[in-house]
Amino acid sequence: MNGSIHITEGALASLIGLTAHEIPGVVGMAPANLREGIQRVLGRAQSRDGVVIGRDEGSRYTADLYVVVAYGVSIPTVASNIAERVEHVVRSQAGIELASTRVHAVGVSHA
Repeated sequence: MNGSIHITEGALASLIGLTAHEIPGVVGMAPANLREGIQRVLGRAQSRDGVVIGRDEGSRYTADLYVVVAYGVSIPTVASNIAERVEHVVRSQAGIELASTRVHAVGVSHA
């Protein structure tokens, strides 16, 4: 096969968002910016909401996740589980090694 495969940042963000939702203790994702917040109010939430894909100096992908966690869970444990699982899934399903994965717990909610 002589072609190439290109994974868009949107597809990568969706994969990361879906993975984060699977982690016990995650209630949901929080809007990462004003545009996402407005879309959510209008009922247009997507699986990539709460995920910001960037690039480091070496042009490798970085991921910032904005999550709401369940009341009573260990936030550091949940954040660590999210980062580990996201890095594994992105590596195994997309063939991409993330330069960094940052988890921002922006809220706590009763599940």
